[in-house]
Amino acid sequence: MSTDPTVSKSNTRSGTQQPGSGGAVPEARPSAAADIAAFVAKARALSPVGAGGRGRLVFALDATMSRQPTWDMACALQAEMFREAAAIGSLDIRLVYYRGMNECRASGWISDSARLARLMGKIQVQGGHTQIGKVLAETRREAVASGVRALVFVGDAMEESVDDLCARAGELGLLKVPVFMFQEGHDGAAEQAFREVARLTGGAWCRFDPGAAAQLRELLRAAAAYAAGGREALLRLAKSGGGAAQLLGQMK
Repeated sequence: MSTDPTVSKSNTRSGTQQPGSGGAVPEARPSAAADIAAFVAKARALSPVGAGGRGRLVFALDATMSRQPTWDMACALQAEMFREAAAIGSLDIRLVYYRGMNECRASGWISDSARLARLMGKIQVQGGHTQIGKVLAETRREAVASGVRALVFVGDAMEESVDDLCARAGELGLLKVPVFMFQEGHDGAAEQAFREVARLTGGAWCRFDPGAAAQLRELLRAAAAYAAGGREALLRLAKSGGGAAQLLGQMK
């Protein structure tokens, strides 16, 4: 899968070129018994990110049409994650997003906020259904291949099989990759699914109000602190309250 965010790829809906849209994420398919056994073996062999190593955070966003205001807000706030991580260590972010009828893409690993901002600024939202299963599957693939400290997902809806999402969340739980599910709004089905994904991975679910930049900023800062410095960094940040305290209250 190409992951260069500067390479234009074909839009799977219309066939037109979209600048900076990253590499297409493969379809999320059920794992065969042999695949699961191999996956578990790899998961058990993985070691945590060592002290001084670069933290790796998958930053996933719903880019369907209803998300335009929050997409713009996330573009403005993503630098907060790098700033928070800089006080602790270092951070690489991999952007994953879905939109349209069947488009889900992932960037390469990005180590500075200006580059991520440029990439996000080239992406336009499109109407479509959620593809959270692909996000979880892509994070699992990357975690097995090169290690991932955490996944942050920002969205407001869920239109998939909860059981399928929970199965993929369980795989991330085996890899010890917590998922931070940040929900905008009050959709009941989304909340139920997001809470369960967070629980199965040892992560956390938090709600923020529509358009509440301050709330989302604190949640993203907390997730970045965890990705860069682990639980100890999150504990230190939690002393000031805010998003870190919310995450810690749920994480196992």
